[in-house]
Amino acid sequence: MEQKQLTYDATGRRKTSTARVRLFPNGTGKITVNGTDVKDYFPYATLIQELEQPLVITENREKFDVVANIKGGGFNGQAGALRHGISRALLLASEDYRAALKAEGFLTRDARKKERRKYGYKKARKSPQFSKR
Repeated sequence: MEQKQLTYDATGRRKTSTARVRLFPNGTGKITVNGTDVKDYFPYATLIQELEQPLVITENREKFDVVANIKGGGFNGQAGALRHGISRALLLASEDYRAALKAEGFLTRDARKKERRKYGYKKARKSPQFSKR
């Protein structure tokens, strides 16, 4: 008979990206995104550093395995969504991490999105060139 493994599930969001994150305790620190290794999925090392920040701050880098499913947005938004999801999942693992994560601002959802284009304008705020004649 198979024993059910304890996991911590959370959702993180940023811009138009949504990350469904699952933390597995007693792991080796492996991070898998959409079925591939995180180093193969994200093109820049800075993005990988960004999403590992919650694990590093709480000193859990080698204690949890992370499996994430990310949809929407680009690489920056996806990395931010994954960081948010990992932070929320760590809270489920232990409430003791709240102070450290909150101090760094990882629990707050970054609500900044692309501003919509207004009619009569070329972009959200860029107006057509003024012509005197």
